[in-house]
Amino acid sequence: MDTIKPLEGLLVLDFSQFLAGPSCALRLADLGARVIKIERPDIGDLCRQLYISNLELDGDSTLFHSINRNKQSYAANLKDPADLERVKQLVARADVLIQNFRPGVMERIGLGAAAARELNPRLVYATVTGYGSSGPWKDKPGQDLLVQALSGMVWLNGDAAQPPLPFGLAVADMFAGAHLAQGILACLVRRGISGRGGLVEVSLLESALDFQFEVLTTHLNDGGKLPERSSVNNAHAYLGAPYGIYQTADGFLALAMGSITRLGELLDCPALAEFPDPKTWFSMRDRIKTILSDHLRRDTTAAWLGRLEPADYWCADVLTWPALMASEAFQTLHMTQTVRRANGASLVTTRCPIRIDGALLTSAQGAPKIGEDSAAIMAEFGLR
Repeated sequence: MDTIKPLEGLLVLDFSQFLAGPSCALRLADLGARVIKIERPDIGDLCRQLYISNLELDGDSTLFHSINRNKQSYAANLKDPADLERVKQLVARADVLIQNFRPGVMERIGLGAAAARELNPRLVYATVTGYGSSGPWKDKPGQDLLVQALSGMVWLNGDAAQPPLPFGLAVADMFAGAHLAQGILACLVRRGISGRGGLVEVSLLESALDFQFEVLTTHLNDGGKLPERSSVNNAHAYLGAPYGIYQTADGFLALAMGSITRLGELLDCPALAEFPDPKTWFSMRDRIKTILSDHLRRDTTAAWLGRLEPADYWCADVLTWPALMASEAFQTLHMTQTVRRANGASLVTTRCPIRIDGALLTSAQGAPKIGEDSAAIMAEFGLR
C-alpha cells in the first residue's frame, strides 16, 4: 500500500495561537503537510501557558501538546527587521500561511494577505477572526465562551428552568479550525488547476452559526419562534419525547427518536399508550418524559437495553471515559497514540480521526519547544 500522505510536500507556516488556527494546522500536519510554527522567542504560542487542568508536561500545558504535535517551531520577533526579513523568505517558499491575529495586526507587521501574496502569488493565506474583519464586533476578543454566548447556542442546552448553558467544549474554536482546513484544501485544489493561490477567511461567530444551521433554519422559517427547551431531561430544544438522557436504577440511558407507543410496549409502561398522536410527543413532551423518568428508575440500564436493542429502538448506555476505553468497540478504533519530544517527554493523545486508503494517520512527533527547529530551518532554507 502507498504510505504517502495526501499533503506530503506542502509547507504550512502557522502564525496562530490558542485553538482554532493551531487545530487547523494540526489537521493539515496529520494529512502529511510540514507545519512550522512561527513563535515569539520569549513566550511562544500563548497556549503553552493556557491550562485546562493543573497537568503540564515538560514546561508546557497539555492543551498545547495536544494541538501542536507533529509540528516544528521557528522563533522570530516579527518587530525585528532582520527576523521579519527571514520570515518573509519563508513565506515566499510556503504553500499555506495561517494566522489568527486581530484584524489589522498582520497588515501593520507587513505580512497581511496582500503583502504575503506579493511575495508568493501561489500562497493560500488563511485567517481566523472572532467576528469577521469588519463590523462593530471586529475588535471584540474572539474567545470561545464569549462567542458561544453571543451566538445564541447557549439557549439550546440544559432544561427550561436552567440559565443559558455553554457546551463543555470549545466548539466555536473547533468548528472554525475545521472550516479553515476545508477552505484551505479547496484553495489548494483550485491552485492545482489554475496555479493561483487564495484567501481563506473564517470567524468563530460564523462557525458557531453554521453549527446551528439545522435549528436556525427552523427558526427562520417558522415565524421566528424561539426554541423551547424541555423542562425534563432536555437534549434538543426542537425535538419531542423521548429524546433525552434518563436515570435508571444503576446508571443512565439515552433515548433518541422513536414511537412513544412502541416504547411503552417495549418498556411495559402502559401510561405511554395515552399518547398515540405523534404531535403530542412534542406538545406533551414534558409529561411524557416525566412518566419515562419515573418508570426507568425501576430497573437497571442493562435490563432496559436488553428490551430495546433487540427491537432496534434507538438507545444507548451513557458511558464514562474509563468505561468507554475499556470497551472492545473503543479498542478496535485504535484512537489513541503516544507522541514524544526529542528529550523523551511523552504524551498519550488522540490520533487524526481520518483514514486514508484504509490506513490510520498517526505520527509520534510531539509538540516542539520554542525555537527548537530554528537553526535547522535557517540552514535548510538559507535564511540570513
